[in-house]
Amino acid sequence: MSHAGASEYTVASPDGELYVTISDDGGILTYKVIYSNNIMLLPSRLGLSTDFADMTSGISITGVKRKSINTSYTVTRAKRLKTDYHANCIDLSCKGNEDYTFTLTFRVSDNDIAFRYYIPEQHDGTRTARIMDEHTFFMLPQHTRTFLTPQAPPNTGWEATKPSYEEEYQTDMPMDEPSRYNVGYTFPCLFRTEDKGWILISETGTTGDYCGCRLSDYDYTNGYKVEFPQKGENNGSGSVQPAFGLPGNTPWRTITIGNSLKPIVETMAPYNNVEQLYKAKKEYKTGHYSWSWLIWQDASCNYPDQIKFIDLASELGMEYTLIDANWDEGIGRENIARLSEYAQSKDVGLFLWYNSNGTANNPPQTPRNIMNNTVRRKKEMEWLERIGVKGIKVDFLGGDKQETMKLYEDILSDANDYGLMVIFHGCTIPRGWERMYPNYMGSEACLASENVYFQEKHSVSEAFEMTLHPFCRNAIGSFDWGGVILNKYMSHDNNSRHQRYTSDTFEIATAITNQSGINCIAVTPNIMGNIPQFEKEIIRKLPTSWDETLFIDGFPGKYAVIARRNADKWYIAGINGTEKPMRLDLYLPMFSGKRASYMIDKKLKKGQIIPDAEMKNITIPNDGKIRMTLQGRGGFIMMQ
Repeated sequence: MSHAGASEYTVASPDGELYVTISDDGGILTYKVIYSNNIMLLPSRLGLSTDFADMTSGISITGVKRKSINTSYTVTRAKRLKTDYHANCIDLSCKGNEDYTFTLTFRVSDNDIAFRYYIPEQHDGTRTARIMDEHTFFMLPQHTRTFLTPQAPPNTGWEATKPSYEEEYQTDMPMDEPSRYNVGYTFPCLFRTEDKGWILISETGTTGDYCGCRLSDYDYTNGYKVEFPQKGENNGSGSVQPAFGLPGNTPWRTITIGNSLKPIVETMAPYNNVEQLYKAKKEYKTGHYSWSWLIWQDASCNYPDQIKFIDLASELGMEYTLIDANWDEGIGRENIARLSEYAQSKDVGLFLWYNSNGTANNPPQTPRNIMNNTVRRKKEMEWLERIGVKGIKVDFLGGDKQETMKLYEDILSDANDYGLMVIFHGCTIPRGWERMYPNYMGSEACLASENVYFQEKHSVSEAFEMTLHPFCRNAIGSFDWGGVILNKYMSHDNNSRHQRYTSDTFEIATAITNQSGINCIAVTPNIMGNIPQFEKEIIRKLPTSWDETLFIDGFPGKYAVIARRNADKWYIAGINGTEKPMRLDLYLPMFSGKRASYMIDKKLKKGQIIPDAEMKNITIPNDGKIRMTLQGRGGFIMMQ
């Protein structure tokens, strides 16, 4: 029971199913969350410690404002083109010790919560704030299970490139299981409560005015806590604590909640409360790209091989070709200009790779030390625009400090000035960036398909890993995971090293179950003759922009069935993350009573590891219900 004088306020979602209650009982600011009459978050602490005041205790709520938010917006590089956002909002004016103040804002929509802190200029003339610590906690119910990927220690891994959001997930674990490196977890963080509710926690709206954050390991007393970057990130350069001028905001903390995984997969929480930060210089087109490096590796960065991949992109109807590391040495700038001219004659645009985070880490690949410097970056981008290059891929960024967040923003803003699209690898997660930055196309920020090439164990576990992402990494932003792989073996000759363990159907289906503004189809020219014609036709037809995304069925790490609509055409894909065949009863109302074609795997023949695929036709019953059998590490793709 609250003591005398304590304040308590509740804000509910428009449908009345989701409630947040905020209290200042005992001078401690807390919130709790109830969804569908179930406790999803126990009372969890809130507050800030700044360089001018400790606002974690002695807090009182001194004022309240309420409003409803009803707005619509479009974003072309996300899981849904148009979103109608309806939320109830509460602004709580809070006063701490020595009359220092801040405002806590909660916005609650159906299934989604977003909250942040706003700090005004202070009564004593304080006009800047350094946030020493953020006392934002998430106290989940006992016996909650976790689906998490750990944060890595700084300056570890290959050439000191970590943290790069490329660690292995652990699924269906207890909360008290320590993270692998004892430094917590990267966003997004997925949880399943004992009563089978699902919770996805992340953040959005991060700019150069703040750092990227993560969650701590679980603490029995307070739960999970928002943590700032580690001291050694960005090779030690830059502060761990973010600072900004007043008035100013922290990023939004987001919580998505549902009785099923549907709200998790379909959430637009990363975009609901952010705004576009600058005008697009031109229309940026989503698309697919060919990429030599994934299978042919460094040796392919030469003029003749890139001609082959440009021709391949043209043949398969792909819009782009990505030329990866060492192009400045292996091809040369004059020949890159010639390649760009040739690509444009084939209706293909080029993306060029850059290793450009200065002193943050130690990879040797070139070009280096360009994108991290304003003068050199703009000079380079002017040249890229002049020769018709369409975009850049920037790799090996150094962590989540505010200094690094500012570098992301500066690269994106400058690139827009020169009409260039941007994808990031070896990087942090996006945080609403598709809406904020109109030329942002996607990020890696996961254990991606390059690891299928590097280690056989990841080739074996690829099916498990791909069935996680619709519920975790890809739920919060565009996901350039590395691409569809159709080589049977992970080698240039397609006949040596270790093999692929997923079916062709599974691989092509990931171009639907995964969403990104720009998707890689990592087919190599020397296997084109081995790919059935119907597979090539499906690749040619695949969109990369979606008007709508629906969750059909699935469980993280086991299987996923996702439906996406482009204009009036639906594409449904299912992938099996296990070794054994899986029979699914699916409800597909968008196909009710309609005829559809679908690609599916045949049963394994004796001695096969990868089953053969075939095309079939079907008329879906009027009730929209069908039964599909997915082979082990296989899948299906259905189209109108």
